[in-house]
Amino acid sequence: MIYALTLLFSLQLAGEVLVRSLGVAFPGPVLGMGLLFAFLLVRGRSATALDAAADTLLKNLSLLFVPAAVGVVQQIGLITANWLAISVAIVVSTLLTLIVTVYTFGYVARLVEARRA
Repeated sequence: MIYALTLLFSLQLAGEVLVRSLGVAFPGPVLGMGLLFAFLLVRGRSATALDAAADTLLKNLSLLFVPAAVGVVQQIGLITANWLAISVAIVVSTLLTLIVTVYTFGYVARLVEARRA
């Protein structure tokens, strides 16, 4: 478990270092996740310890949302003042996400059918 957590945190740190050294406006942890994906592609499989660490993190994922909830409570005045714009942004972004997902699924389904034929 220590090996897996060290790997996860090391890749997150590498993502942060790359983002800050390159001056890119991109989240370091997301780049770290991409590095983890590349690592797993090269390796070909996931280690049992990495699977166990990921399962443990997923079981306790709700704890990671506490800081976000505290931030919402701290900024409630700002949210109240801009509730309409926030609501419109949430609705529009959700609809756009659904539309893009439907078209992507349709495209991939056609590709799979074309390969079968």
